[in-house]
Amino acid sequence: MHSPNRAPKSPIKYEASFEVPEDGETETQNELLKTLKHISEVTLKDSGHATRSVHAKSHGLLRGELHVLDGLPAVLAQGIFAKAGDWPVLIRLSTVPGDMLDDSVSTPRGFALKVIGVEGTRLQGSENDVTQDFILVNCGAEFSTPNAKKFLGGLKLLASTTDKVPKLKKALSAVMRGTEKVIESLGGKSATVIGLGGHPETHILGETFFSKAPILFGPYMAKISIVPTSANLKKLTDTPLNVNGKPNGLRDAVVELFAHDTAEWDLRVQLCTDLASMPIEDASVSWPEESSPYLTVARIIAGPQVAWSAERSKAVDDKILFSPWHGIIAHRPIGSIMRIRKAAYEMSAKFRAEHNDLDIIEPKNLDHFPP
Repeated sequence: MHSPNRAPKSPIKYEASFEVPEDGETETQNELLKTLKHISEVTLKDSGHATRSVHAKSHGLLRGELHVLDGLPAVLAQGIFAKAGDWPVLIRLSTVPGDMLDDSVSTPRGFALKVIGVEGTRLQGSENDVTQDFILVNCGAEFSTPNAKKFLGGLKLLASTTDKVPKLKKALSAVMRGTEKVIESLGGKSATVIGLGGHPETHILGETFFSKAPILFGPYMAKISIVPTSANLKKLTDTPLNVNGKPNGLRDAVVELFAHDTAEWDLRVQLCTDLASMPIEDASVSWPEESSPYLTVARIIAGPQVAWSAERSKAVDDKILFSPWHGIIAHRPIGSIMRIRKAAYEMSAKFRAEHNDLDIIEPKNLDHFPP
């Protein structure tokens, strides 16, 4: 595959001085861990099974391939994208809350990608692995909060809704969706409203996903996006999906498509070209695409398969950790939100392992992935 991209103008090379720890960042991290553990403990008490503190419910568990494009410009041929080739991947589609909600409680969606068999000097804690993870969410290129402290505040708000009456959550979600429609009709958007159930009831496979916070991209800095590119996915963008009376309506829709179809996404990179308009420590700022557009570096392809099953859920939801800190140094996460997330992902995985009496594994290949 050949890349149609031209190199962006003058991407900035990373310097350690660009990252400035917040006052009390360690305390913020500790409070984050307490909040996430509380969510896990509440859901464990309710269900008897330990799940992720956030993004607990999966809607698609897919195997596929990452095709890195041939002929990339030098500034884009970095890290795992340094050479053209094909790599197996795991994909996990999810929604944000830490409890297993009826899909009529409509919240933001996540796309976790694990690339297997990559080479390069490893990040601390993943020295013996051969994977590179990318964690993305829809609802815009910017994070809902600028920094770690504000992120903690938003998580505490989400945590306060854990274990609330399901019928009440459905009613609240309907109100929030109506509120968000009004806000968007006036040209705005509310991350808080969307996060509390105001996400439009649309098909998850039509969504575009963003890393929102930056990572290293070789010597440069970048944000990542995954965009539907096959015709069958593009026609699902903003397409209403009726999940009323269908507790797992999103999952059902994913399973239905992959029963017969192949899906394709582009993996795109936005390089930092101006620190003033593309800050590293303020994740709430959307980097302007007129200054640095998202450019395609690879394509993700997933063929027909059983997109979700109990066997796949046990293999992936229970036993596998997705973390942006699983990877190579060339793609190290940067910025305060990314820094405090490392311990959070590790704590959540440890909690699942202990309470489900299962080992968390990092795959070397997909040989034992349930067919």
